[in-house]
Amino acid sequence: MAVRGLRAALGAMAVRGLRAALGAVRPRGTGCAAGLRSASKPSEPGPEPAGPVTAALYVHWPYCRKHCSYCSFNKYVVPAVDEAAVRACLVRETQTLLRLGHVQSVTSVFFGGGTPSLAAPHTIAAVLEAAAEVAHLPAGAEVTLEANPSSADPARLAGFRAAGVNRLSLGVQSLDDAELRLLGREHTAAEARAAAEAARKLFPGRVSLDLIFGLPGQSREAWARGLEAALGLCDDHLALYQLTLERGTALEAQVRRGVLPEPPEDLLADLYLSARATLAAAGFHQYEVSNFARKGARSTHNLSYWRAEQYVGVGPGAHGRFVPWGEGGRLREARVQTPHPDTWMREVRSCGHGTRRRAALSPLELLQEVLALGLRTDEGVTQQRWGLFSPRLSLEAAFGASGEARELQERGWLRLNGRALRCTPAGLPLLDSLLPALLCQLRRRWNAVEEEDGGGRGSR
Repeated sequence: MAVRGLRAALGAMAVRGLRAALGAVRPRGTGCAAGLRSASKPSEPGPEPAGPVTAALYVHWPYCRKHCSYCSFNKYVVPAVDEAAVRACLVRETQTLLRLGHVQSVTSVFFGGGTPSLAAPHTIAAVLEAAAEVAHLPAGAEVTLEANPSSADPARLAGFRAAGVNRLSLGVQSLDDAELRLLGREHTAAEARAAAEAARKLFPGRVSLDLIFGLPGQSREAWARGLEAALGLCDDHLALYQLTLERGTALEAQVRRGVLPEPPEDLLADLYLSARATLAAAGFHQYEVSNFARKGARSTHNLSYWRAEQYVGVGPGAHGRFVPWGEGGRLREARVQTPHPDTWMREVRSCGHGTRRRAALSPLELLQEVLALGLRTDEGVTQQRWGLFSPRLSLEAAFGASGEARELQERGWLRLNGRALRCTPAGLPLLDSLLPALLCQLRRRWNAVEEEDGGGRGSR
């Protein structure tokens, strides 16, 4: 979440509502030098860390072999990659940012992209070693690598396992060759099956398959067949993403021009609900809007996003959320690294990191993220977690009295009890529509508390 790390964190079902509700992080300065000067200083500094500082680590590999027709992520297709140079910069930025955040323990690592399975295993090992030199990386910490079937042959996967990867996220997307061609994927259905089988042998119980639904022209029957095929192939984790037609992509342009049909909303809802029922019957538990697991195979790293825990984003275009204690910061910051790899590398060589944009999150902005991300999960926003970020406004005070949240509870879409605020199974698919009202109520209640006691305090 980490934000390509927020691709995982936001997912497809609620991303439009969350963008509208939270808005974009406004840049304050550009380039590493300007970025270092641009973060706002809290008017009332908070305390030093009360205990050991922990964070997840997201590492972005920005290169792909081709452009997929639907993808709007920060990726680059180039004739050749100077991997030694990229590796050196990933290593340096990893250590710089972990030190900047005074991170003492790394809870999990996620290599995303782009196509990180195109990187050499030596590069993955070097980043993990760099993190372990400046922070504790527990022996059993989850280390996930995203892989495309076309770069996931058994020998390569064995190299990643030897480098320290212990979980694989395989971008299958579809097991139908016609759908794969529509998506512009490089692999075939047969290659996807072979890659999944090889991955399960090398990472037993720790392989996740990504699937995309809601393709132009996709029928209920075609989606059901694809899902059944995936169930016969998968391990214990599946991620189902509704196709988002992102402006600037080839697929969106085809739909906009009328070359391809735009899937109707009622069909998209049917595809999603039917998939939930199919996976439940196969023993999978839905623990997040787009993620399903059985036998406890949840993604530790992605849970850190949804629980609003700290994470450090490394690599071109990576996002992060952490407190820069090393600069005297006391507020958590939303940070974005320079997107273009060549510019990013110049900045890393110059000042140790390539942070392009940063903005200190106010206590209210942080609570908005806690709410919007936590409601994506089956556990919801727990009373305990809310209290960490909001000692003055309880979950009950924010959402228990009359207002939008009470109406949503009466409709059976939301549930608030002594443990948490969470969506019901019926409400979870509607989260996109529920969030704006909830965020509005939160803002109103927060402002009332602010007026009563005359100001806020630093956020974690």
